[in-house]
Amino acid sequence: MKICIIGQGYIGLPTAALFTMNGCEVVGVDINEEIVNKLNQGIVHIEEPGISSVISNASKNGGYKASLTPEEADAFIITVPTPYISENYSCDLSYVISACKSIIPYLKKGNVVIIESTIAPLSTDNYIKPIFEDAGFKIGKDLYLAHCPERVLPGKIMDELVNNDRIIGGVTSKCSKKAREIYGRFVKGEMMECEAKTAELSKCMENTFRDVNIALANELAKIGAEIGVNVLDVIKIANKHPRVNIHSPGPGVGGHCLAIDPYFIYSLAPDTAKIIKLARDTNNSMYDFVVENIQKIVPKGKIAIFGLAYKGNTEDDRESPSYKIIDKLKDLDYDIKVYDPHVIPDSSLEETIDGSDLIVILSDHDEFKEFDFDLIKEKMNSAIIFDTKNIIKNVPEDVRLINYGNL
Repeated sequence: MKICIIGQGYIGLPTAALFTMNGCEVVGVDINEEIVNKLNQGIVHIEEPGISSVISNASKNGGYKASLTPEEADAFIITVPTPYISENYSCDLSYVISACKSIIPYLKKGNVVIIESTIAPLSTDNYIKPIFEDAGFKIGKDLYLAHCPERVLPGKIMDELVNNDRIIGGVTSKCSKKAREIYGRFVKGEMMECEAKTAELSKCMENTFRDVNIALANELAKIGAEIGVNVLDVIKIANKHPRVNIHSPGPGVGGHCLAIDPYFIYSLAPDTAKIIKLARDTNNSMYDFVVENIQKIVPKGKIAIFGLAYKGNTEDDRESPSYKIIDKLKDLDYDIKVYDPHVIPDSSLEETIDGSDLIVILSDHDEFKEFDFDLIKEKMNSAIIFDTKNIIKNVPEDVRLINYGNL
């Protein structure tokens, strides 16, 4: 079986790797010529365990090749980004539509087309299906169209693509069955067949559920700071209740999913989706909350930012709160230095903290959980750490640790 995957990013490339591991010939299409050239040399551009060796081997033995243009195949999988339109929070389908149009010259009867990109509810029926119908295909009879969104965690993508349950949202029941056959090559989790619009809303709602619960934790952090209660202790104690699981507060929500997908639902029903919008606003407000507290700790000076990635132990910095916070600090004339061994491999811890007045932890990388406190005291003007990820547990008495428990 030959699979053509449009988009070779955080989802498309791991998906390509798994299909090659299971006997498929894979063409990975991307518009970035540099990425395509590197992939054809077996060089992977994302940090994700288990991918590099698979792609390197497959590119050598002919099981995988990267290309700037699609090719004829048995199945086509679309994994391109779907940002939101800031004016009305709606889903920007331009990349998906462009990808769908790009494969039309290569389609033949019997092909399966799968949209993995997260899209707003009703997008498949209202916008994507007509593209192929206008090209002369009858959906469910000679072309099988489905929306099958991923459910993965950065750092565990290869494992979760295999073992997590999979949503198979066909435009027709026959479309669902055909898409299920494709994923049956490697998926071990339950494959749940449903309508495309059900799959779309389910995916968006899964991320919205998480966003809303993070917002509750972030709001609690702000309340605790206002009334003088240690919210980290509150969360620890409350979570001892058998039916309570309050999340950990942080500097805001990042990533291509949680920071964007809730807007897709809100844009379709803005008068109804009030909790969803309030949660988004609450999580976005954490940028200002962090900056306001930095101003209280250090009114001016040099700030050492630890972490650009939104997700610990990855280089994934999409929609990361760090960039919003850094921009706000620069507007206030702080001198900013950044250390992130995953996003900026050549960044230096010593150079970042040298002469700094405050360390602000914005990513929960393992490298940040243990410090050389003697080095910190030697290099910093003031040995103060503001830990917005609540990952540091013990510090010497002569190092000041500030977190959401003692603001």
